[in-house]
Amino acid sequence: MNDTNEMKTALVTGANKGIGFAIAQGLGAAGFRVAVGARDTARREVAVAALRERGLEAFGIALDVASDESVTEAATFLEAEASGLDVLVNNAGISGRTDNGAQDPTTLDLGVLRTVLDTNVFGVIRVTNAMLPLLHRSASPRIVNMSSDMGSLALQTGPQMAAYAPSKTLLNSITAQYARRLTDTKVIVNAACPGLVATDFTGHMGDRLPEQGAAIAVRLATLPDDGPRGGFFNEDGALPW
Repeated sequence: MNDTNEMKTALVTGANKGIGFAIAQGLGAAGFRVAVGARDTARREVAVAALRERGLEAFGIALDVASDESVTEAATFLEAEASGLDVLVNNAGISGRTDNGAQDPTTLDLGVLRTVLDTNVFGVIRVTNAMLPLLHRSASPRIVNMSSDMGSLALQTGPQMAAYAPSKTLLNSITAQYARRLTDTKVIVNAACPGLVATDFTGHMGDRLPEQGAAIAVRLATLPDDGPRGGFFNEDGALPW
């Protein structure tokens, strides 16, 4: 096992399953000590155990990105556990209800929209701002926001989902704002599109594995110091906004 005092630390939100777990696994394989952020205690513990069984360094952290209190407590816990943070992957996200026209723009359920935004956008801001003081201590801090090409105004991909898709459009814009603000710092911020991956989130549609979807996040999380900032990427390169 590696000396955990010398290892870089990565926090992945929503890391108990699917793409989040695959990102945690990829970063662990790249030499990071991984903090598995998840709301559900049992699932979090199972994920940590699975990573450790693969010989990776991992620990769990209780984290509900929709709760100010939970995020603040997570930052305090992480500081005590690891004293700093090198990589933040904002992966936690929800699609929102689609029944009864809930995401048809002409019958959009504003409650659904608020719920989706609270996790997919406000949650990213909560976590990022809470973790930035820890990231600033790192020699090579990276932030990766997991987005979707459904949020691309140019591409307009996927089914019409008037809560989920705009949440990713807004996430892309917030990513660009963070990148502009942090231009003169070591913190590199980018957005990643994993593609249509067969997970619980997508109802197991598509034929891409979680590891394939996670690859771009791992790549952006391990960029060199002269790597791109404020971009939107999938595994093939830059995507249009």
